[in-house]
Order: sequence, then structure tokens, then C-alpha cells
Amino acid sequence: MSPQARLHAGSVGCLGLLLAIGSCAPPEPAAVPVPESRDPDLRVGVLVNVRRATIGGGGGLRIEDPAEGDLQSIPAGANFDAVIRGANVTLLDTRGPVSRPVLVIEAADTGATLQLNGHDYRGALELRRSDGGLTVINRVPLEAYVAGVVGAEMGRRVHGEEEALKAQAVASRTYAVRNQGRWQARGFDFVGTANDQVYTGEANENDMATAAGAATRGQILTWNNQPIDAFYFSTCGGRTENGVAAFAGADRPYLQSVDDVDPSGTPWCVTSPRFHWTAGWTAPELAATLRRTLAAENLPIGRASDLTDIRVIDRTRTGRIATLALAGRDGRTVVSGQAIRRVLSPADGGLLRSDDFTIRISRTGARIERVDIEGRGNGHGVGMCQWGAIGRARAGQDYRTILTSYFPGTEIQRLY
Repeated sequence: MSPQARLHAGSVGCLGLLLAIGSCAPPEPAAVPVPESRDPDLRVGVLVNVRRATIGGGGGLRIEDPAEGDLQSIPAGANFDAVIRGANVTLLDTRGPVSRPVLVIEAADTGATLQLNGHDYRGALELRRSDGGLTVINRVPLEAYVAGVVGAEMGRRVHGEEEALKAQAVASRTYAVRNQGRWQARGFDFVGTANDQVYTGEANENDMATAAGAATRGQILTWNNQPIDAFYFSTCGGRTENGVAAFAGADRPYLQSVDDVDPSGTPWCVTSPRFHWTAGWTAPELAATLRRTLAAENLPIGRASDLTDIRVIDRTRTGRIATLALAGRDGRTVVSGQAIRRVLSPADGGLLRSDDFTIRISRTGARIERVDIEGRGNGHGVGMCQWGAIGRARAGQDYRTILTSYFPGTEIQRLY
């Protein structure tokens, strides 16, 4: 997803993240480590279970086996494909294939980037076999990762919005420290998608994002000397949500609903292109959607062809829908929490913008002809509102004020 699409369409990821499916509690928080002199290295699964990857096309490269050392050098401008053959990763170089269980590829020149499927990455690439095919892991320093994430999550901003980028940098760094090793069983810490934080290497870095990371280098948000669950999302609509209202297990003192309005009562995120939005389905479109999404949620798909009404059962204290019933002649299917956004997927795919909406049903007699939704906000609503942070920065708030407004009672500590 592009940086603008990511911010405008809503950040489910980065913290739809740990609790994206709304059913699992986060891991036990790690204590803040003793300050170090440099940032730690991370392992990001940038391609997971793919059939093939193309590497090279930029500067010169070095191919290594972790057990044997250097195997081969690739000149600048050359590229080659990586595939799985048997138990090994095989590089199909023109001078003959290189095949090992694990291969590491680094730039020949220290500090240079290397290319994967046409995208530049810092650090090194580790290629290994996975259950579903080939997995490519970017081994990258934390600060380089943060610069890429901030650029992807916030897009290109303008002068006057620097403090919002700094707030995002601290939140993203906190997430990385808090959740390092989340996917350890699969050989990496994070994926490069909205299931963790959006990261595509150097492609989404920009000068302002890099400067925001440098200005906050090593800083994370803590509660009782532990890294917090630094949830964030696109647009709150004027009030953030309680953690437990969106995600099971997110009962945190700093994840409480807060009013997010300026002194005049105007929401800080009012300039978001998703502050107000609409979505709609014809009856056939809704039936097709429900067949797909109900099955994905392990819910009975009978309502896809037997839908007579959509009823709001209850709402959270902030007005977002907590429970929704899909009623039919033969019963009803109840959908709760963030599953509502997945089940009522827009006709063009993806998640419903938020669960703060009203429903209008058009009928011919008792038959539903069309369902339309008018909504407000974008994302799960817990933690930092990205467009709210932008509005606050434009008004002169610094990143510390922004962060402690969204995460009350937290402190900023420096790790290195």
C-alpha cells in the first residue's frame, strides 16, 4: 500500500498489529534494556512464502553461507533469481547456480543498499526455505527500519508537521522494541506489512522521516519502565477508543479513550480525507462479500443468502459499534469488535474504514436492494491518531506533548 494510501486508508497494521485479530493477548512486556552505544539489528520478513525473488541490478554484491563464509561476488548491474530446490535456496546465476540451506547477500561496498524485486534495502538479505516456499529476511539496524516505517506510515509531509513525524518515530521504535522476536519461530522479528508495521526498505524513506528518526534516536515510550503497546491508526474522528473495546487483552492504563479536540471543540484530525466517508453494496455485492468474509471469520455463511436486516446491538462508550447482528429468516449471526470491519468489507476490498458508522437499508418490500454506510474516522481507534498528531503539530505541539496526550501517564526513555 502506498504511503498516502496507508495513512489515508487507515493504519490497521501497526497495531491492528499485535492484536489485529482481536482475540489474542499481547506478550509479556520486555523490560527496558540497559542503554547501549548503538541500535540493535532487526530481522524483517520482507518476502514470506514466495516462489521466486529477483536480487541485484544495483551495486556489487557478496554471497555468503553462514557456515562457510564468502561463496561468490556479483558485479554491479547484474541480477539473478532465487528459488527453492529441494531443501536448499538456489541462486540462478549465469555462472552456475549457488545452492545452500541458508544464503546471506550483502552489498560489496559498506553502507550501500542492495536490491530485492527492484526495491532498495539497507543491511543484508537472508534467504531461507520456509514451509510455504522462499522467505527473504532483511537484517537491518533499528534506526534504518524506523526511517522506512515513518515514511511508509505517514507519507510525505510538509514543513510544520515535523513533530508529528517525531511522534510516529517514537511510536514505531517502541513497537519494534516491545515486539522484537514476535515471529521468532518463523525466523524473523516482524513482517513488512500492516500485520506489524509497513516497511518496504529505502523506497519510503524521505528527508523528513529520516530527520524525525535522527531527532528521536533511541527514544521509546514506557510505562513503569517497560515499553508500551504503542498502538496507532489513521483518524479517530474526535475521540480515541479504549483498548479493550477494540482488542481483547489490551487493558492498559495508557490505552484509555481521550477527547482529541482543540480548545474550540474541533477534532485535531478534521483535515483527514477519511474524517467522513461512505461505503455501499448492492444486494448481490453484499451477498458475495459475506460469503467470503464470514467464512474467513469462521462464522456461518447462511446470512449471505438469507439476509433480512442489519442491526446494531450495542455501541462502545465512544459511540463505535461493539456488536452487530446480521438477521435472516433462519436466525442471526452476531459479529463483534474489529471483526465488524472485516466482515463488512467494502465492495472494492480491504477493511471497512472504522466501526463508527450508521447504516441505511433500501428495500423493495421486504427484500433488501442496497445497504449504505456513513462513517467517521479510519482505523481501530486505539492509541495515537496519526491525523490528530498532524493537526496538533500544525498547532505547535511538540512530539512529547503529542505522545503523552494519546498515551497518558507514559514517559519517554532513551535506550542508546
